[in-house]
Amino acid sequence: MEEAIRKADVLIEALPYIKRFHKKVIIIKYGGSILGDEKIRNSVLEDIVFLNFMGIRTILVHGGGPNISERMRATGKKTEFIEGMRVTDEETLKLVEEELLVLNELIVKELGELGAKAVGLNGKDDDLIQVEKKKIKGGLDIGLVGQIKTINTQLLTDELKKDKVVVVLPMGRGKDKKTYNVNADEVAASIAASMQAEKFVLLTNVKGIMRNADDVHSFISTLTVEEVNGLIDNKIIQEGMIPKVMACVEALNGGVKKTHIIDARTPHGLLLEIFTDQGIGTEIIK
Repeated sequence: MEEAIRKADVLIEALPYIKRFHKKVIIIKYGGSILGDEKIRNSVLEDIVFLNFMGIRTILVHGGGPNISERMRATGKKTEFIEGMRVTDEETLKLVEEELLVLNELIVKELGELGAKAVGLNGKDDDLIQVEKKKIKGGLDIGLVGQIKTINTQLLTDELKKDKVVVVLPMGRGKDKKTYNVNADEVAASIAASMQAEKFVLLTNVKGIMRNADDVHSFISTLTVEEVNGLIDNKIIQEGMIPKVMACVEALNGGVKKTHIIDARTPHGLLLEIFTDQGIGTEIIK
């Protein structure tokens, strides 16, 4: 009986959040090594199916970096990054899209097996993600890498209104009719801002933001945009966490109400972050 009452208490704690987020849009970015771990992926997708049945309109943007790098190693092609972006020639672009399509189809299939209706969308199709060639400082050419110009929000809204989970593959199309590789964090943040999402959640393989990576007690649960800039200047936020944090800042500046960086390895971390008072990750707010 006590266990049953405890479960009821958890549901009651979640009720205000369920009411608040019903029919609201939440954008989730999921990629990296945690996407390839079947156990973690199943837990994340179960959470997304739960959100879907709670009436929360969910868009999942996925990357596929490790899969792409492994495929390139297998084919003997060199992987080169400049300012964190994969240098992309036509041969690399073909490999990137093939691997992303495999992951997109897998995620849609597994969401369906868990009971949700899901649809996979390739960003290069139907003007979903319109881009121009990305330019970087120093004039270096990084090839077919896109800078986002516009998002076709109507296409996304139409699918969400059918109570589907939308799974977006991060490619884009330019006015030159060429296909471009686009950073998944940037895609997720741009979609979140364009859709005026209630929340933007980045799933990672770390607890969140720490003041000291070696001190488990230095975890930061809430940050403002101003504090983020200070932590970057002081090199507390560095390397791979910078683009994730800046994606959150971009989403907030675009009108998203709240952003979160959470550890996907925590069982049902998405639900804990969204439906409980304490949460589990770092939230970044205006």
